[in-house]
Formats: sequence, structure tokens, C-alpha cells
Amino acid sequence: MFVDRVTINVQSGKGGDGAVSFRREKFIPRGGPDGGDGGDGGSVIMIAQPGVDSLALLAHKRHWTADSGDKGSGANCYGRAGQDLTLLVPPGTIVRDTRGFVLKDLSTPGDTLIAAKGGKGGKGNTRFKSSINRAPRQFTAGEEAESRQLMLELKVIADVGLIGLPNAGKSTLLSRMSRARPEIADYPFTTKFPNLGIVNVGPDKQFVMADIPGLIEGAHAGVGLGHEFLRHVERAGLLVHLVEPMPMDGSDPVANYHAIRKELELYSTNLGARPEIVVISKCELPDAVDVRRRLSEDLGREIPALSAVTGESLNELRYTIVARLDELKEAAAKAEAAKAQTATEPAPRAPAEQGPVSERSTSMPPATEEPVIEPTAPETPAPQSPAPQHTA
Repeated sequence: MFVDRVTINVQSGKGGDGAVSFRREKFIPRGGPDGGDGGDGGSVIMIAQPGVDSLALLAHKRHWTADSGDKGSGANCYGRAGQDLTLLVPPGTIVRDTRGFVLKDLSTPGDTLIAAKGGKGGKGNTRFKSSINRAPRQFTAGEEAESRQLMLELKVIADVGLIGLPNAGKSTLLSRMSRARPEIADYPFTTKFPNLGIVNVGPDKQFVMADIPGLIEGAHAGVGLGHEFLRHVERAGLLVHLVEPMPMDGSDPVANYHAIRKELELYSTNLGARPEIVVISKCELPDAVDVRRRLSEDLGREIPALSAVTGESLNELRYTIVARLDELKEAAAKAEAAKAQTATEPAPRAPAEQGPVSERSTSMPPATEEPVIEPTAPETPAPQSPAPQHTA
């Protein structure tokens, strides 16, 4: 069963209380406090796990609760910590709270969200001992559990999305290009939920293809469960638009193509600008050649044709899709590199502006330079001749 939207209640574990205990042992008087801390409560963790393709595992149970931490005990023994509760969700799951605020978009395999964090354990009386409080009887209780209601919405992540009117041959094409086995019948709206398949191209290349349920006119407004189907197309990097040459209702295939394009643009501007490959399906039918010519003239480029029944042009479509995906990845890598380079470049510094000079500074006379007095060597007294001596 495919489930792409579910509401659940998650609750973390409560932290264990700290213990009040004193060491009582023979021949050891005044052993002192030995109460241990309480254990931490477990958290509720969501992980985007590859291979999980639906929210059906969470739909059968509404309340999910993690384990609580145990109380501390004597001999400085800590309480056992509660075990975390791990919920595996498919990549592409959007987690919202009751207000509609997006907590996280788990779009990449391995993305993690702590939906409810476990309470911290309380402190035992050993933590409160001091030189003036040698027999403490204080302790702290563990933190309360965290509880919240979450709304999970899955938007299928695929490299390629197959779009078109109902009964255009999307499911048949997916079954021929991959090992997926969607429901196939000769009436419209056989596909009621997206189907994923991995298409291998050569020994080292592959891509994920999604079969999107058929779109009809007014899908952007919710007609024919349009909102339920279109939101799965938003994750696809490349669209493959199948045009049926002989619709069951006798409508014009070229007009049908433009009707689907209009629905994509009305639903989302970004989705309308998404790159696409237009293909004529069921080319074994008599009118396929004429429809291909008309659509090629209308779009101004050559439109390929294929047959999922006979296998005609399926390999060409595989290699065309791989080439377009490589171009998109290269363009995304260049844009990311340019963005990173712009973020690392320092912003140019604006020249400092000089403020108006005050009147006081302009009215002050210019400072005069003081004369520099060079030091002179001290003068040495001239030698004096000895005084003449007189004899009697």
C-alpha cells in the first residue's frame, strides 16, 4: 500500500531522577553522599532511508514513544539511558508541525531529524557536596519528555518523471525500461499513485524514473486529484512528456500537449520551466506519423516516437535521457561553484568619507616647527701654564 501523507504523535523519553544516598559501610564512618545521576531519556529520530518508498510503515500506528531514563542509585551508579526510537522514512519526506512550519525536508538519503529530544537526567546528591555541605540531601529531577504532533508528506524523488494524459502509455514504458511492475490496464486512471523504477544504461550509469498518474485539464486546481499528482512531479529534474497519437476520447493530441503544459505552468512557475523531452508514444498506431509531423512543426523541432509494446526507439530514449541529465548536473555544478566563489570573495571596501572640518580646526594657526638644536661637544679648558715660583 502506497501512503504519501500521514499524521503521527511523537514523544521522547523522560530523564531519570537523581538519587539521594549515603555510603553506609562497615568500618567506614561518615562515608558521605554517593547518589548517582539519572539516565537521559531517549529521542525520536527520523532518518531518510534509501529503499523505503512509502510512509505505510508509520500509518498503522499513531503514537510513537521513546524509552525513558532510569533513576540513579547508590554507590554513584548512574541510571540507564533510554534507547532512541528511530523512524525510517523515504527520501523526499517533508516534516511539518501542527502550524504548518517545515521542520526539515529529508530530501537526501541519510538526512536526520531529531523530532523529539529526550530529557536530561537529574543530578544525584553527590553533585551537591562541598566543604560546608558534607551531607547534602538535594537532588534534581529529570527533564520532562517532549511531545509534538507531526505531519509527514512524501514527494517522490526521481531523476525523470513521466507525465501525460491518462492512458498515454506511461506505466507500460516504465515496465519496459526498468524492473518495476506497475498496474497496467486498457482504461484511464489505472495508476493511482507514483511508481518508481531504476533504469540501467550500460554498466555504470543509471537513473530513477517515476510514473506519475495521468493529468487532466484543471489539475492545477485539484481536478482529478491533480494536487496529489502534481506535487510528486516537483522533485523530478527532467520531465518526459508522452503524447498519445490516438486518444480514446478522440481529442487532438497537439491540443492535449499544450493543455498539460498549461496545467504545469499554472501549478508552479518553476515546474513550467522544467526541462522536458517530448515523445510520441504508441508509434505502432496508424495516426502516429501524422501526429509526429504536426507536433514537430508546432514546436519547431524534431519529436521522436517510440513504442513500449514493440520496443522501438527505447534504447535511443535511454541515452537521450542520460545525456540530458549529465548536462543538468554539469550546469548545477557550475552554478554551485560560482556561488561558492562569490561567497568567498571579500566585498570591496568603500573609501572612508571625510567629515566636514570644524571651524575650530580651521581657525587655529598652523603649527610652527621648532628649531632643532644640534648637540655640541663640551668645550675642554685650555691648559694653563704653571705659575712662576719666586725664591728669596
